[in-house]
Amino acid sequence: MVADDPKTTSRRRYLFGCGVAGATIMAGCLGGDESSGAGTDTTNTSETTGSKSDGTSTETTETETSESGPYSVSMEPVGSVKFDSVPKSWVANNGSWADMGIALGLEPPKAVWLTSRYHTQYYDEIPGVSMDKSGMKNLYQDGVNKELFYQLDGDVHVIDPNFLMNRFKGWSQSDVDEVEKNIGPFFGNSIFSTGYKWHKDYTYYSLYEAFEKLAKVFKRTDRYEAFKSLHADFQSNLESVVPSKKSKRPSVAIMWANGNKPESFSPYLISEGTSFKQWRDLKVQDAFANTDVRDFHATRGEVDFETLLKIDPDVLLLRGHENQTKKEFQNTVVEFMKNHKIGKRLTAVKNDDVYRGGGLYQGPITNLVLTERAAKQVYDASGDLYDKKRVASIVKGDM
Repeated sequence: MVADDPKTTSRRRYLFGCGVAGATIMAGCLGGDESSGAGTDTTNTSETTGSKSDGTSTETTETETSESGPYSVSMEPVGSVKFDSVPKSWVANNGSWADMGIALGLEPPKAVWLTSRYHTQYYDEIPGVSMDKSGMKNLYQDGVNKELFYQLDGDVHVIDPNFLMNRFKGWSQSDVDEVEKNIGPFFGNSIFSTGYKWHKDYTYYSLYEAFEKLAKVFKRTDRYEAFKSLHADFQSNLESVVPSKKSKRPSVAIMWANGNKPESFSPYLISEGTSFKQWRDLKVQDAFANTDVRDFHATRGEVDFETLLKIDPDVLLLRGHENQTKKEFQNTVVEFMKNHKIGKRLTAVKNDDVYRGGGLYQGPITNLVLTERAAKQVYDASGDLYDKKRVASIVKGDM
């Protein structure tokens, strides 16, 4: 089925700290539905599209059609996006969305923001699941070139357009409009962090709320439902791992550490963003929560060893080292801290409780891997906490 002429596509503006735009746009793509259906009946269903960070929710209306007809999926801030057929090719903002695509059994996205931060080695934990990112492009190459979007020619761009327009200079609403008119729509939300001021006026989705949205775009909600069930079982297994008493749960400091000999660190406060999901689920205590330290996403600030010593967290969780093995991390970063005149005085260093802190981005599969790893780090959990064979079966479409 050929998509609508983009010149007839209705336009709308994205958020700059104001209300959500909700006009429908048409996807400029060719694609085949996952299964061949014959009917064309259309039903309208009202659904909650997500919870804001203060616990409130917003309502939108989505249109679901038969397998062979046009359909619409809604997500803030882009509103309702109408697809004439199921997208075949796509571009993702980051590894969160890329991992959702793998979970849905899709071909990998043509590009992500930085391929170095899409840690496909996590799939090594699950026999039967793998992903080769060698042909994947970086969207960010000392800026984001609009021409690259033309080269990629994605049917849908799973990217929050506000991220493009606010994270660096160079993109405006007219650029977003041009890409949608000539290539394909944007459909995304920056879910990994709640620290961006430009995101405060529209919904943050949980990992599984966002996952469900993407599953609707690609008409693979059966896989979403299967993962949702598996995730519920996983959460039940975690209950036996997490101490019931808060006093038994460690205080953790999550930070970005540049290089193998860091003298300062970029701090993160545990928030509702998806990049902290494993730590929320494990109910650890945030060592920075009741201090003057502010989240890096909001201030771009840093902390040094002197500040860490005053706070003295039970556990240090360092991001930026996921491309190292556990042994490599211990032999470089941890060894440096053990020999640092101040670092060696930290409780976490003395007790060998300095770990890789996981990546910024996680989807349904990588969240399982990282949460199990985290449970073993902070609670000495043992054995499998989720069914790895089941994960592989769902990815393959064996529900």
